[in-house]
Amino acid sequence: MRKLLSTTALVCAATALAGTAPAIAQTGAQTGAPAASVPRGIEEIVVTAQRREQSAQDVGIALTAIGGDELKARGITTVNQLETVAPSLEIEGAFGSGQPVFRLRGVGFNDYASNNAPTVGIYVDEVAYPIPAMTQGILFDLERVEILRGPQGTLYGRNTTGGAVNLITAKPTAEPAAGLTAEYGRFDQWSLEGFVSGPLGDRARARLAATTVQGGGWAENRVTGETLGDQDRGAVRAQVELDATEAFTIRLTGHYTRDQSDGNPLYNVATFTTPGGVTVAGDRDRWATGWGTSPSFAAQLGLAPDAKPFKDNEQYGAHAHASLDLSGVTLTSITSYESLDRREYNDWDATRLAIADVFFGSEATVFAQEFRVSSSGSGPLTWTAGAYYSAEDLDEEYRSGFIDSLGVNAFTPYEQEVRTRSVFGQAEYRVTPQLNLILGLRYEDEERELKNLSTTGFLANGFPIPFVVNANRSLDMSEVTGKGGVEFTVNDDVLLYATVSRGVKSGGFTAYNTLSPPQADPFQPEELWAYEAGVKADLVERTLRLNAAAYYYDYTNQQVQTTIVDRQFGLIGRFANVPESEITGVEAEIEWSPVPELLITQSLGYKTGEYVTFSEVDPATLTGTAGSFTASTVNRAGQDLGFPDFSYQGSVTYTLATGGFTIEPSFDYSYKDNFDSPLGATYDVDGYWLVNARIAFSQPDANWQATLWARNIFDEKYDVTRNFFAGPQYSIAQAGAPATYGLRVSVGF
Repeated sequence: MRKLLSTTALVCAATALAGTAPAIAQTGAQTGAPAASVPRGIEEIVVTAQRREQSAQDVGIALTAIGGDELKARGITTVNQLETVAPSLEIEGAFGSGQPVFRLRGVGFNDYASNNAPTVGIYVDEVAYPIPAMTQGILFDLERVEILRGPQGTLYGRNTTGGAVNLITAKPTAEPAAGLTAEYGRFDQWSLEGFVSGPLGDRARARLAATTVQGGGWAENRVTGETLGDQDRGAVRAQVELDATEAFTIRLTGHYTRDQSDGNPLYNVATFTTPGGVTVAGDRDRWATGWGTSPSFAAQLGLAPDAKPFKDNEQYGAHAHASLDLSGVTLTSITSYESLDRREYNDWDATRLAIADVFFGSEATVFAQEFRVSSSGSGPLTWTAGAYYSAEDLDEEYRSGFIDSLGVNAFTPYEQEVRTRSVFGQAEYRVTPQLNLILGLRYEDEERELKNLSTTGFLANGFPIPFVVNANRSLDMSEVTGKGGVEFTVNDDVLLYATVSRGVKSGGFTAYNTLSPPQADPFQPEELWAYEAGVKADLVERTLRLNAAAYYYDYTNQQVQTTIVDRQFGLIGRFANVPESEITGVEAEIEWSPVPELLITQSLGYKTGEYVTFSEVDPATLTGTAGSFTASTVNRAGQDLGFPDFSYQGSVTYTLATGGFTIEPSFDYSYKDNFDSPLGATYDVDGYWLVNARIAFSQPDANWQATLWARNIFDEKYDVTRNFFAGPQYSIAQAGAPATYGLRVSVGF
């Protein structure tokens, strides 16, 4: 197990400060109390989606909030797993890599390079992670997660068209608290998490939390029997909060994450034959996989030809969050620095051959400064205004091993700088006790520069073939976006709302295996007008909660992967803009507690989208030879945008107190609809159900809990994604994990 001691050491500090032997427990995020020691009902959830504390039911935004204890109980340790708890959300690794693709209400951007902005913003304690690969650390010691659907920007430093995911960490406590959680499951997977929190004198508080996750590889090499998919991840976070005066508070946070896990296992969907005459049979078993590459590509990477796919990623950062309360006004400053060093090797053909083997070497830094001023009084007018600056620097090299498919190894290095400046604000005015009006505006100026992009092909003997040399491109964006809304409070339990908002996503550059200079030309920003109406209602003496929304999205210049014709090389891939497209959808979330001990939740999302105006190259019409390739276009108007239509999530939890113990059985389930791929039927992904179950035991007066759990209990056989890389005959898929089960034990102090 690679560097096991180094990752395990990340939790030693918390363990030592807790003053215990390796005891084990799930603890409450704030205090260390067991998560399920009393009967549940429908709770009021306080969120900060609008940069101030509010009940989620008083916010006219479609959002889902999940507490840290619930995330832990469900075994959610990555951002990607959040798609099982929120409607209309899909997250997957591009081609099965560590580069995530976020899609919310059908608004997404499918890219496996690191240089382009996502449609969904990820924030940790109000700090944006604008480079998607930065979001792949471990989720641990969280207070809650808030998932906001629809364009965001009038209250946030950055602008997004799809929505935002806010990760709120547990904060230092005024009273001493500590907790430890340990878990062991099938495929020899285990994890350990701990925290310690408490005062440092009269005016200061501190919190230290750490975690590690090990093992869990369930795929087997179809030839050697070796496993692939083991995790080797660790993280630590330290926070110090100081009340410098009664009005001025500052919180300093530092964190470090190391990921030396195996790469994601893939399998072959169908039989294929390479240009060299080697035939590889399609896999009948989703657990089967393989890896390997050519000696020439291995030499470029400094690896053995039979090296396992791996990650060797390191991320660290520091944040300073300062708040000054004046008479009726609060000043806030957030200063942050994030750094990512990514080394990732993937085998995208899942064989011992060098058909599509890839390596990412990325060094990225993000510095950001946000200032906000907001009202803190109780009058009818509330407002927030702010300014934001961000500096992103990315130095990436992308290597591909194509010796057995295209006869070359490809090397694409480039640099990118992004400078973002924005001012934003939102005001709400309560005209009457029932009627609230909302207006928000944002101005953003961005400069995006691609520098020294080159692509060189290398034959097996090392002979270089330059395709693009030192291409430099730039793209500036200046956009005004905003939001208008109305909220009507029918009574204390029912809120109606309607909003109109405009969001913008940055343009960018195609930065992978660029064979021709036009391929590197920028694609333009996309614009989204969103129209939404919804209701939030607590009914039947607040034992039944119903939240629902309907929306229509009018897209301009939607960014999509497509194909262009290069006269020299024929069909080549790049990103382009769709003139017009649209998305329509509805969502509903229900919580029902017919008796205090029973809680039932259900959520449903349905969406559909199509191109309104779009013509692209028809690959079937390609004619000519090198230097004279041509092709016709095909009209895509009316064609589906290509995302799952339905999503469904639910859970049932019953809390029983008997014999001095609390017993809590529960199960949760989720459904993801079919995905009809524009690449053809081979790449369609069937819909699937996932069902999980657990039973927790605790004592009301004791700070311990033991939980037996099982995930994917019906051993559903499903794929997360399907695709191809070096050619459509090389079809691959990433399978979902099989049934797993285990034990979690926890203790709090």
